[in-house]
Amino acid sequence: MPEKVSHLIFDAESIADGELIAKVRYPGEQLTPKEAVTKYQDELMEQKGTTFIPHTFQMPISVVIAKVNPDFEIIDLVSLDEPDFRSHVITAHFWKGWEIYRRPQWVTFNGRSFDLPLMEMAAFRFGISLPKWFSDDGYKSPRNRFNSNSHLDLQELLTNFGAARLNGGLNLASKLLGKPGKMDLRGDQVQQQYDAGELQSISDYCRCDVLDTYFVFLRSMVLCGRLTLEREIEIVANTKHWIEERADDCKAYSDYLSHWDDWHDPWESEELVS
Repeated sequence: MPEKVSHLIFDAESIADGELIAKVRYPGEQLTPKEAVTKYQDELMEQKGTTFIPHTFQMPISVVIAKVNPDFEIIDLVSLDEPDFRSHVITAHFWKGWEIYRRPQWVTFNGRSFDLPLMEMAAFRFGISLPKWFSDDGYKSPRNRFNSNSHLDLQELLTNFGAARLNGGLNLASKLLGKPGKMDLRGDQVQQQYDAGELQSISDYCRCDVLDTYFVFLRSMVLCGRLTLEREIEIVANTKHWIEERADDCKAYSDYLSHWDDWHDPWESEELVS
């Protein structure tokens, strides 16, 4: 009997839809998709100091999901529709998987404001029906911002739903735990990688982000009292072994391990001194 999946930890990478941008923002200018993306990014840089295009103009190009059991252990980690990376297939598999595993808890980092809205808009774009996700159950609705049983956004957890700021984001939270965080690629470089045909590199980047999110999730469960620190340390060691076993066949895992730095346990040091 397959293991129960109680958490789906995921990250999504996306690309701009240049045709849509040209139609919506620059009608009549006869811009190519690439020209429309470049023009919009230039405007965003001038106005907001960023080239990041809003999710409404984007499509998922890589989604990686870690399946986690009720004991917070990784069962599997998959990149949807790899190596084809078709947006419509990725979207269909994403939502179908949530249903197949009986609607486990989504776990993200900043997924409330980007990743899940991106996947909702993708379902809208591709005509995918999501009655269970859009069910109108009041405060129990899966889309209710404060229903963490349905979706736990770790950034919201660590900032008290935006009351504070987590400067440094997932990169900082990961490095606090001795995990790699950002390595060679950043989120704002995904469009360039896609234009260069480097889809596998995008997926590898996404896979490493999911591992970071998983380890931040584990420490968050310690913070919330759902996991002891001793058990978390044990799970992290087991997960490192799990990654090592697969590193020969996956560049993302070998890169991740090459940047691994074990967390320094100050409590263990004090016990040794005493």
